[in-house]
Amino acid sequence: MAGAGEDPTLFTAHSLPSDRRLWASVTNAYLGTRVYHDTLHVSGIYNGALGDTHRAVLPSPLNIRLEAPEGTGEQLTTTFVLDTNTGSFLHALEGPSFRASQRIYAHRTLPHVLVCGVSLARRGPGGQPVTVRLRSAFSPESPDLALRLGPDFRGARYLYGHTLTPEHPGAPRQEVHMLWTPAPTALTLGEGQQHRTWEFLAVVGGSQAEAQACLAEALRLQAGGTLYAVHALAWARLWDSCGLDVVGPLPLRQALRGALYYLLSALPEPGAPGQVCHGLSPGGLSNGSREECYWGHVFWDQDLWMFPNVLLFQPEAARALLQYRIQTLGGALLNAQNLGYEGAKFAWESAVSGLEVCPEDIYAIQEVHVNGAVALAFQLYQHSTQDLQLFREAGGWDVVSAVAEFWCSRVTWNPTEEKYHLIGVMPPDEYHSAVTNSVYTNVLAQSSLRFAAALAQDLGRPVPRRWLEVADKIKVPFDPTRNFHPEFDGYELGEEVKQADVVLLGYPVPFRVSPQVRRNNLEVYEAVTSPRGPAMTWSMFAVGWMELKEPRRAWDLLQRSFANITEPFKVWTENADGSGAVNFLTGMGGFLQAVLFGFTGFSGGLRPTRLWRLLPGAQARLLLLRGLRDSRGQVPGGAPGASAGGGAVAVTGPAAPAPRTQGLLPPLCRPDTKFGLVGRGGSRPCSKETQERPVQTLEPSAAPLGPGGPLDPQSPSRGAEVLPLPRQCWGLQGHLWGAPRFMDGVPAHRPTPSHPPPGSQLPGLRATSGFRGLQCKTLLKPHRQGASPWPPAPADLARSLGLTPAPAVAPRRGGEHGHPAAEAEAG
Repeated sequence: MAGAGEDPTLFTAHSLPSDRRLWASVTNAYLGTRVYHDTLHVSGIYNGALGDTHRAVLPSPLNIRLEAPEGTGEQLTTTFVLDTNTGSFLHALEGPSFRASQRIYAHRTLPHVLVCGVSLARRGPGGQPVTVRLRSAFSPESPDLALRLGPDFRGARYLYGHTLTPEHPGAPRQEVHMLWTPAPTALTLGEGQQHRTWEFLAVVGGSQAEAQACLAEALRLQAGGTLYAVHALAWARLWDSCGLDVVGPLPLRQALRGALYYLLSALPEPGAPGQVCHGLSPGGLSNGSREECYWGHVFWDQDLWMFPNVLLFQPEAARALLQYRIQTLGGALLNAQNLGYEGAKFAWESAVSGLEVCPEDIYAIQEVHVNGAVALAFQLYQHSTQDLQLFREAGGWDVVSAVAEFWCSRVTWNPTEEKYHLIGVMPPDEYHSAVTNSVYTNVLAQSSLRFAAALAQDLGRPVPRRWLEVADKIKVPFDPTRNFHPEFDGYELGEEVKQADVVLLGYPVPFRVSPQVRRNNLEVYEAVTSPRGPAMTWSMFAVGWMELKEPRRAWDLLQRSFANITEPFKVWTENADGSGAVNFLTGMGGFLQAVLFGFTGFSGGLRPTRLWRLLPGAQARLLLLRGLRDSRGQVPGGAPGASAGGGAVAVTGPAAPAPRTQGLLPPLCRPDTKFGLVGRGGSRPCSKETQERPVQTLEPSAAPLGPGGPLDPQSPSRGAEVLPLPRQCWGLQGHLWGAPRFMDGVPAHRPTPSHPPPGSQLPGLRATSGFRGLQCKTLLKPHRQGASPWPPAPADLARSLGLTPAPAVAPRRGGEHGHPAAEAEAG
């Protein structure tokens, strides 16, 4: 989709920014660093007690800088490139007679391995040696680790040690073991040689044996000449399964690509064994040393701002993020106990144990809305995947129920209003503290409690009456005169707020708000939100205006986010003036949500999905999403405003508002539990009305680029796929119901003679089904006993779905935080 010289996947410069914080980062789920930085961070390795804990600094042996050879007399061109296609940083020196290049990357499939490769190649005749210099300032010392040198292993140096101070009394000191292949001060392409490549490795593990095993595997690939190829292939597969682009201006395309790249870099490779997720911090793994980027702590940023994007594209990684909350539940239980409450209070700032590590009590005690964000992430996951195994066997239920117990112990009954109050809290708007009834916090508490109750029913557990009582009677501040939600009791119109707060109601927080109240909330708080606030704020305003069918206004607000994107490597800063955290994943997450869920209408929350196709005209005429799959792992076609082709989903939209609010998720009944799959707060009882409610049919979509275009559904080469019925959908008493289980592929019901088997082919039909991460929604007209045998004729099924039968074609395959070390808080 890029024109010549307009590749949105390559971020190129001829010099580096003067601010070293803005240099590109290279990370995977285990190792992270900034290029040419002397510090390497390891996931889950922190030093310091409680409020002083921070990512431990490990000296980086690959802090190597390629420098021009002396005495050549050639005019050299210097180029720096962040290649998002391969997760690599490139530095090239080019002259008339030679090209020298350096490639730095954190290996995608070997997460314990960091690589620096240097290549020299002749560009013309001549056989004189070419020598380049390598500048390095490696010193095997750290302010956070007691390190010592050990015996070499297979030509690699060995450094090992442990952290100086554990996170809390009684905790073990964490071990670090590093092997690296030393780089010389110069490299020479010998006389007569045309090309040569050297690769230098740094390998980190939690034990000597682990480090040695990882080095041995890296050396095996290196000997076969495939070390980089395996890494690049993994990135190619990742982008093939997960990506987005627009037909629009290059800065927008690069902003989207960069944000998704940095977020994906932080996630584990799908299916990688033995990886333990230690959460996502606002500045990512490349940042977080003492006094920088909130010291690498995990906040609500992970659960509210990053998680919905991860869930949409990488549900396995989303589950890993939830596992981090599960493994830190013990610390959360102690946090609540220390404050005199029941249940679990997740830390405002969390590291390894889950104990509170925020250095200032006001935030640690008052920002209890973090609990609601954690519960909401579990709710979104359950709603999107129907993966109850996480809750039955893997600890998810313990988290959800403990959060519910905390809310019940944290509220205070107000006999005058006959409502439960939450007193002495700080909302996301950190300009106000010790308030009563933060509307955002109270709504999240209500949502958490209702989800816990619904989940208990799904799991066959008793529902404590107290949960529903508090949920029904907690106060949700509302001003009926002005028809808007005050941020808290006593909020005065015109008071400045720090960031998105009330406007989060409706999206991403599931809460019914009438269009007029939604509009009033947006207008009231847009006028008083600080321009100095963190990067994710304007993204949520944009989502709200998209819901109200005002794409121009949404785009104007989303454009404010561009002030936080720095050149040339698209590194985000927390604040528009460049202060605060860098590589600010929180802001990137909000920006991605605005496009993925605001401009398309795809549901990232618990509302029905609506494709309203309101892309902002000249700014974005076509949105191409790759990696949205149905419950069988296939790309859906035929949804309103969306077309499938070439392994991607295209969403088109007119420049002017075009109301289109047809829901993709009509209520469904799950026969085994008698609870519907769709509805706020989780499942709900399956009533006669639900069973017999008329089905909203879906229109076939037009080809977004015109007849014969690359995404034309009728194109013989790139047409919509003939999809079998979704794997977890089959007829039962007149309905097809969905329970997507793409995590393990296990259907909720075994097929019987009266049920069509999973994957039944329906030739000639462009079936419509839910995207991966959304409910399956294909429905039939009643198919009762005595009716025609299964499967029905494709044309009849198409008409029952409101689709036009398509000619048969063969199926294709494959193709904030109140931290004193920060200049401004991240939200």
